[in-house]
Amino acid sequence: MPLVECKICKKSLYAKPSHLELGWGKYCSVACRIQAQLLGRNLSCLTCNAGVYRSPRQIKHSKSGNFFCSKSCQTKWKNSLRVGNSHPNWKNGIHSYRKRLMRTEERQICVGCGMRDIRILAVHHLDHNRENNDPSNLTWVCFNCHHLIHHDINFENTLKSRIYIT
Repeated sequence: MPLVECKICKKSLYAKPSHLELGWGKYCSVACRIQAQLLGRNLSCLTCNAGVYRSPRQIKHSKSGNFFCSKSCQTKWKNSLRVGNSHPNWKNGIHSYRKRLMRTEERQICVGCGMRDIRILAVHHLDHNRENNDPSNLTWVCFNCHHLIHHDINFENTLKSRIYIT
């Protein structure tokens, strides 16, 4: 049997070759094995910098190498990475224009008729290009006015003059 050194107390011990293949035979006693399990480190949470204790096994098996004090801190970190084109459901920003317009300070009022009910307000692209989601190209309209914009050129022209004047 090969002679191996204990990882904790550095004593020599004999270990079976089959045990060494399995990753066993590192410690001379149960006390040394328990002490090895307690050799974790105090780390700080990546999100809020709170103190976090992690065992060597937890440190070794961390996929990201980052540590968090709670699931909510981990979720905040994960969500910050998965925004925009980094999100797995991202499709060139085609469907993000409504949220983008909500984040601006533009009042949620139909520019055609003055309707204020957010449930029936839609977002209209002024240049009719759905891939141009710049907030200056977006405006709030109700479904009725949105239909008129796309089907009545006179209504669209009066609306454009009203938008650009104000």
